[in-house]
Amino acid sequence: MARILNGKALSKNIEEELKVKVQNVKRELGWVPKLATILVGNNPASQTYVRMKVKACERVGLKSEQYCLDENSTTEEVLCLINKLNKSKKVCGILLQHPVPRQVNEEACFKAISLEKDVDGVNPNSFGSVACTKKGFACATALGMIKILEYYKINVEGKHAVVVGRSNIVGKPMAMLLLNKNATVTICHSKTKNLEKIVKKADIVVGAVGKPNFIKAEWLKKGVVLLDAGYNPGNIGDIDMENAKLKARAYTPVPGGVGPMTIAMLMTQTVESAMK
Repeated sequence: MARILNGKALSKNIEEELKVKVQNVKRELGWVPKLATILVGNNPASQTYVRMKVKACERVGLKSEQYCLDENSTTEEVLCLINKLNKSKKVCGILLQHPVPRQVNEEACFKAISLEKDVDGVNPNSFGSVACTKKGFACATALGMIKILEYYKINVEGKHAVVVGRSNIVGKPMAMLLLNKNATVTICHSKTKNLEKIVKKADIVVGAVGKPNFIKAEWLKKGVVLLDAGYNPGNIGDIDMENAKLKARAYTPVPGGVGPMTIAMLMTQTVESAMK
């Protein structure tokens, strides 16, 4: 029977450790570190994610500050707010909730976030530092998956990992983190030919394409490890896990797998920023 990689349980353990660290930081600084969250527009899913992050801050003892900008906000307005938060001493982490409305230049906004406060790892310079094994904050979702592998003692060295999805905020960062742990990595995307054959060779499959049940059970070999970073309407991941888990050695459930660990890593990196 496949092992369930329970991200929810692991995230609770991490939060208990963070509570102690936050108390220590509070005593040392004399004030409570803060995570600032920027939400542009009225996307219901984004609003839900922001609420979850606010609650996580409360659980570990961090302050949270929400900035809700109008759907018609401009890039300049978002940049102005980011620059203000960059200068704020008590703000230790800045999160710009993805996606933003079409008229906002998301890349420019990500680039504007101070590297010291980029606790979601979205600034391209953060990505470059992490990819080159230098100091920097990693993509929270990708880091969460790596922590799951480490906790459950799943060795990736020398294994063939296939990452399905090449976004700058999940797919590419995950590929680099796996590469840094000595996995052999293949990145697949919408233009990949013979996708099924490539996935069939994988020891580890990462679903990060944003399409429900996109990765089919028949594409997988027996004994594969499945990490599903997808979260689609109806609590459905990117992997057809209902059938795929029958072939897997281990897998992350949806919900309760990668999602809670993403938030746990966001909190972890905010606390690290405060400690620095």
